[in-house]
Amino acid sequence: MSDETPAQTRLTHLDENGAAAMVDVGDKAETRRIAVAEGFVKMAPETLALIRAGEAKKGDVIGIARIAGIMGAKRTHELIPLCHPLLLDKITVDVEPDDAMVGLKVTALARVSGKTGVEMEALTAVSVACLTIYDMAKAADRGMEITGIRLLSKSGGRSGDWHAEAPAVPDTAESEAQPS
Repeated sequence: MSDETPAQTRLTHLDENGAAAMVDVGDKAETRRIAVAEGFVKMAPETLALIRAGEAKKGDVIGIARIAGIMGAKRTHELIPLCHPLLLDKITVDVEPDDAMVGLKVTALARVSGKTGVEMEALTAVSVACLTIYDMAKAADRGMEITGIRLLSKSGGRSGDWHAEAPAVPDTAESEAQPS
Protein backbone atom coordinates (compact mmCIF):
# COMPACT_ATOMS: atom_id res chain seq x y z
CA MET A 1 0.00 0.00 0.00
CA SER A 2 1.23 3.47 -0.79
CA ASP A 3 2.20 5.97 1.88
CA GLU A 4 0.38 8.88 0.22
CA THR A 5 -1.89 11.17 2.21
CA PRO A 6 -5.00 9.56 3.78
CA ALA A 7 -7.33 11.46 1.40
CA GLN A 8 -6.13 9.66 -1.71
CA THR A 9 -7.88 10.24 -5.00
CA ARG A 10 -7.10 6.80 -6.47
CA LEU A 11 -6.48 3.25 -5.36
CA THR A 12 -2.76 2.57 -5.26
CA HIS A 13 -2.98 -1.02 -6.50
CA LEU A 14 -4.47 -0.02 -9.87
CA ASP A 15 -2.41 1.18 -12.82
CA GLU A 16 -3.41 4.02 -15.16
CA ASN A 17 -5.66 1.59 -17.10
CA GLY A 18 -7.43 0.29 -13.99
CA ALA A 19 -5.63 -3.07 -13.95
CA ALA A 20 -4.35 -4.59 -10.70
CA ALA A 21 -0.67 -3.76 -10.17
CA MET A 22 1.90 -4.02 -7.41
CA VAL A 23 2.91 -0.60 -6.08
CA ASP A 24 6.41 0.49 -7.17
CA VAL A 25 8.34 1.22 -3.99
CA GLY A 26 11.76 1.31 -5.66
CA ASP A 27 12.29 5.05 -5.19
CA LYS A 28 10.96 5.23 -1.63
CA ALA A 29 13.27 5.70 1.33
CA GLU A 30 13.68 2.93 3.86
CA THR A 31 12.16 3.87 7.21
CA ARG A 32 11.27 2.05 10.39
CA ARG A 33 7.61 1.02 10.11
CA ILE A 34 5.41 -0.46 12.82
CA ALA A 35 1.81 -1.67 12.68
CA VAL A 36 -0.42 -3.02 15.45
CA ALA A 37 -3.65 -4.91 14.82
CA GLU A 38 -6.21 -6.70 16.99
CA GLY A 39 -9.04 -9.19 16.75
CA PHE A 40 -11.27 -11.21 19.03
CA VAL A 41 -12.67 -14.72 19.25
CA LYS A 42 -15.90 -14.78 21.24
CA MET A 43 -16.91 -18.12 22.72
CA ALA A 44 -19.01 -19.86 25.34
CA PRO A 45 -17.76 -19.42 28.91
CA GLU A 46 -17.14 -23.18 29.11
CA THR A 47 -14.90 -23.03 26.05
CA LEU A 48 -12.84 -20.20 27.52
CA ALA A 49 -12.50 -22.17 30.77
CA LEU A 50 -11.36 -25.23 28.82
CA ILE A 51 -8.70 -23.18 26.97
CA ARG A 52 -7.51 -21.51 30.18
CA ALA A 53 -7.19 -24.90 31.88
CA GLY A 54 -5.15 -26.22 28.94
CA GLU A 55 -7.65 -29.03 28.41
CA ALA A 56 -8.53 -28.53 24.72
CA LYS A 57 -8.29 -31.80 22.79
CA LYS A 58 -5.74 -30.40 20.31
CA GLY A 59 -3.41 -28.96 22.95
CA ASP A 60 -2.19 -25.49 23.94
CA VAL A 61 -4.63 -23.25 22.05
CA ILE A 62 -3.00 -19.97 23.03
CA GLY A 63 0.59 -21.06 22.38
CA ILE A 64 -0.19 -22.61 19.02
CA ALA A 65 -2.30 -19.60 17.95
CA ARG A 66 0.63 -17.32 18.79
CA ILE A 67 3.02 -19.36 16.62
CA ALA A 68 0.46 -19.58 13.79
CA GLY A 69 0.05 -15.80 13.82
CA ILE A 70 3.81 -15.28 13.57
CA MET A 71 4.01 -17.77 10.70
CA GLY A 72 1.09 -16.06 8.96
CA ALA A 73 2.75 -12.65 9.15
CA LYS A 74 5.91 -14.06 7.57
CA ARG A 75 3.87 -15.45 4.65
CA THR A 76 1.58 -12.47 4.03
CA HIS A 77 2.99 -11.82 0.55
CA GLU A 78 2.06 -15.41 -0.41
CA LEU A 79 -1.55 -14.91 0.71
CA ILE A 80 -2.33 -11.33 -0.37
CA PRO A 81 -1.54 -11.09 -4.10
CA LEU A 82 -0.16 -7.52 -4.33
CA CYS A 83 1.78 -7.40 -1.04
CA HIS A 84 5.54 -7.04 -1.20
CA PRO A 85 7.65 -9.73 0.47
CA LEU A 86 9.14 -8.13 3.59
CA LEU A 87 12.08 -9.08 5.75
CA LEU A 88 10.36 -8.49 9.10
CA ASP A 89 12.47 -7.16 11.96
CA LYS A 90 9.93 -8.23 14.57
CA ILE A 91 6.52 -9.82 14.89
CA THR A 92 4.78 -10.43 18.19
CA VAL A 93 1.40 -12.02 18.74
CA ASP A 94 -0.29 -11.82 22.13
CA VAL A 95 -3.37 -13.86 23.00
CA GLU A 96 -5.12 -12.90 26.23
CA PRO A 97 -8.36 -14.09 27.82
CA ASP A 98 -11.02 -11.38 27.94
CA ASP A 99 -13.65 -12.09 30.59
CA ALA A 100 -15.80 -9.08 29.69
CA MET A 101 -16.18 -10.24 26.09
CA VAL A 102 -15.94 -13.94 27.02
CA GLY A 103 -13.24 -15.01 24.65
CA LEU A 104 -9.70 -14.32 23.56
CA LYS A 105 -8.20 -11.02 22.41
CA VAL A 106 -5.40 -11.28 19.85
CA THR A 107 -2.96 -8.41 19.32
CA ALA A 108 -0.10 -8.41 16.81
CA LEU A 109 2.78 -6.01 16.28
CA ALA A 110 4.83 -6.08 13.08
CA ARG A 111 7.99 -4.04 12.54
CA VAL A 112 10.24 -3.61 9.52
CA SER A 113 12.91 -1.26 8.23
CA GLY A 114 11.79 -0.95 4.66
CA LYS A 115 10.11 0.88 1.81
CA THR A 116 6.54 -0.21 2.48
CA GLY A 117 4.33 -0.63 5.52
CA VAL A 118 3.56 -3.71 7.61
CA GLU A 119 -0.17 -3.22 8.18
CA MET A 120 -1.05 -6.33 6.18
CA GLU A 121 1.46 -8.42 8.12
CA ALA A 122 -0.06 -7.35 11.46
CA LEU A 123 -3.60 -7.97 10.18
CA THR A 124 -2.63 -11.35 8.74
CA ALA A 125 -1.02 -12.37 12.02
CA VAL A 126 -4.23 -11.56 13.91
CA SER A 127 -6.44 -13.28 11.33
CA VAL A 128 -4.39 -16.48 11.27
CA ALA A 129 -4.16 -16.58 15.09
CA CYS A 130 -7.96 -16.16 15.38
CA LEU A 131 -8.57 -18.88 12.79
CA THR A 132 -6.20 -21.17 14.65
CA ILE A 133 -8.07 -20.59 17.92
CA TYR A 134 -11.29 -21.52 16.13
CA ASP A 135 -9.71 -24.64 14.63
CA MET A 136 -8.24 -25.78 17.93
CA ALA A 137 -11.42 -25.29 19.96
CA LYS A 138 -14.17 -26.05 17.40
CA ALA A 139 -14.76 -29.52 18.84
CA ALA A 140 -15.97 -27.82 22.01
CA ASP A 141 -17.72 -24.80 20.46
CA ARG A 142 -18.60 -24.46 16.76
CA GLY A 143 -20.48 -21.23 17.56
CA MET A 144 -17.35 -19.19 18.25
CA GLU A 145 -17.28 -15.81 16.51
CA ILE A 146 -14.21 -14.14 15.05
CA THR A 147 -14.77 -10.40 15.20
CA GLY A 148 -13.21 -6.95 15.42
CA ILE A 149 -10.14 -7.57 13.25
CA ARG A 150 -8.72 -4.14 12.57
CA LEU A 151 -5.62 -2.00 12.42
CA LEU A 152 -5.00 -0.15 15.68
CA SER A 153 -2.01 1.94 14.62
CA LYS A 154 0.75 2.38 12.09
CA SER A 155 3.86 4.50 12.06
CA GLY A 156 6.60 5.30 9.58
CA GLY A 157 6.66 6.18 5.93
CA ARG A 158 5.60 9.39 4.22
CA SER A 159 2.08 9.33 5.64
CA GLY A 160 3.38 9.25 9.22
CA ASP A 161 1.45 7.96 12.19
CA TRP A 162 -2.16 6.81 12.29
CA HIS A 163 -4.26 5.55 15.24
CA ALA A 164 -7.74 4.02 15.32
CA GLU A 165 -10.37 5.93 17.27
CA ALA A 166 -13.43 3.75 17.88
CA PRO A 167 -13.60 0.87 20.36
CA ALA A 168 -12.94 -2.51 18.81
CA VAL A 169 -15.82 -4.71 19.91
CA PRO A 170 -19.21 -3.29 20.87
CA ASP A 171 -20.74 -4.48 24.10
CA THR A 172 -22.86 -7.48 23.11
CA ALA A 173 -25.67 -6.65 25.54
CA GLU A 174 -25.98 -3.09 24.20
CA SER A 175 -25.87 -4.13 20.55
CA GLU A 176 -28.53 -6.85 21.10
CA ALA A 177 -30.80 -4.40 22.92
CA GLN A 178 -30.92 -1.98 19.97
CA PRO A 179 -33.74 -2.52 17.47
CA SER A 180 -32.68 -3.79 14.05
